[in-house]
Amino acid sequence: MLAPANAKDSLTSDLHDPKNERDLQEKEDRMPKQEPIRIGAVVAEFNYDITMMMLQQASDHAEFLGAKITKTVQVPGVFDMGLAVKKLLERKDIDGVITLGAVIEGETAHDEIVIQNAARKIADLAVEYGKPVGLGISGPGMTRLQAQDRIDRAKAVVEAVVKLHQRLND
Repeated sequence: MLAPANAKDSLTSDLHDPKNERDLQEKEDRMPKQEPIRIGAVVAEFNYDITMMMLQQASDHAEFLGAKITKTVQVPGVFDMGLAVKKLLERKDIDGVITLGAVIEGETAHDEIVIQNAARKIADLAVEYGKPVGLGISGPGMTRLQAQDRIDRAKAVVEAVVKLHQRLND
């Protein structure tokens, strides 16, 4: 069965009918507006060139996801993150926190001790405050080149915090 010659024109005109557009706009206006998820970021200054690129990637990806990094706290190193994460989690205007750092291998096992203790503290704080905290710390046992290759993983930590916040609050 063939469609009438003007069927396409009829469909197109219906889609662009001002009345249909008004109806659609009225429906959108009635829907509750969802506030962006407010994320705090704790960023290690150690390996600054890497962590600042991670922060930029995280910020761009948060915006892409409809979230926003509203507060950034820089700390000397990954080991120092616990207190800053806690202070951000205490704030009512923060929905979740991301941590960004790069622990590069040295000549001792120091990098392993740093990341193990930081990761444990960060996980404990998430449970204590009931808000998502993303572990965006690369390492241990990593070279500088490997750390640079992992900069884009900052996006994954933002995505994890956004998803967990949404799922916990639905």
